[in-house]
Amino acid sequence: MHTRWFMIVCAALILSACGQNAASAPTQPPAATAVPAAASATTLVVMTHDSFTATAAVIQSFEQANNVKVQILQSGDAGAALNKAILSKATPQADLFFGVDNTFLSRALAADLFEPYVSPVLATVPAQYQLDGTNRLTPIDYGYVSLNYDKAYLAKNNLAVPQSLRELTRPEWKSRLVVENPATSSPGLAFLLASVAEFGTSGAYTYLDFWRELRANDVLVSESWNDAYYTQFSGSSGRGPRPLVVSYASSPPAEVLFSETPLTDAPTGVVTAGSFLQIEFAGILKGTKNRALAEKFIDFMLSPAFQEDMPLQMFVYPVQPDAQLPEAFTKYAQQPSQPLTLPPNEIDSNREQWIEAWTQAVLR
Repeated sequence: MHTRWFMIVCAALILSACGQNAASAPTQPPAATAVPAAASATTLVVMTHDSFTATAAVIQSFEQANNVKVQILQSGDAGAALNKAILSKATPQADLFFGVDNTFLSRALAADLFEPYVSPVLATVPAQYQLDGTNRLTPIDYGYVSLNYDKAYLAKNNLAVPQSLRELTRPEWKSRLVVENPATSSPGLAFLLASVAEFGTSGAYTYLDFWRELRANDVLVSESWNDAYYTQFSGSSGRGPRPLVVSYASSPPAEVLFSETPLTDAPTGVVTAGSFLQIEFAGILKGTKNRALAEKFIDFMLSPAFQEDMPLQMFVYPVQPDAQLPEAFTKYAQQPSQPLTLPPNEIDSNREQWIEAWTQAVLR
């Protein structure tokens, strides 16, 4: 996911390109989602991050079935959007919020922004994605923050794909890795959390020991995914000197789909070891005057129409296991078999101190 961070999910430049892509014809939502036609359409406002996009025809199918106009209120990156929702809690700007991921889930729930809702479609979503026992936040998609590598660079320099995070501290990877600052970047934060999940915070070797060794190995820290991927990374989308970058497991299919010249294979690959699972959620904001329609939109986001549209729009995976993945995903994306994760409450309790300790160890 991410914010996706999902959200993510991909970051701004790939996602803005995805918004121009027309997916295959959507499946109409179930008849049960329809409400009686009114004289004029109600507006349903969905607050979300700037990386949200969906095929126009898919959204229109919901609008037509429910005599409603869906307004997408993009409000910055995932963290900024959530902050805006919290600050406007007394006078909510929207009916729903989409884009809370598991790195901010506890914070969102503690702010008491959402009304409980158990979608009848939720029963088909695997339990591993249902992290909110109060049913205020419904899982919609997931993805992986993963290291990407430049296939041609590794082949030319006779380098093997890393099989663990610890390998990144070896001499052969000196000056070859670029990461994002976890204080300013969603994938950067997810990669920091992956290191915490992998190495822990106490014992003979901790996540800070790992980062100190990366610093000694000349890791490069970028302030954003955009700079890391498009400026510092040596892969086809970048022109930089470094063949390893923190990105997403779904970046290779995006490389193929949005290449300026046709490609028969992805020029980048995924280091599945050390991948961090991101899950994105949607919730009904307290104070909505359109509760019934908001519930129907949650149901719609779990329907085949929306679930099968997401992969080529936001480059995330649908939480519905029966949703069909596009060929680009099945052919070029790699799903880690054992992704790393941390309990949302543990993330919420320690996020800021982990970032500060990382800053002291890596940047100062």
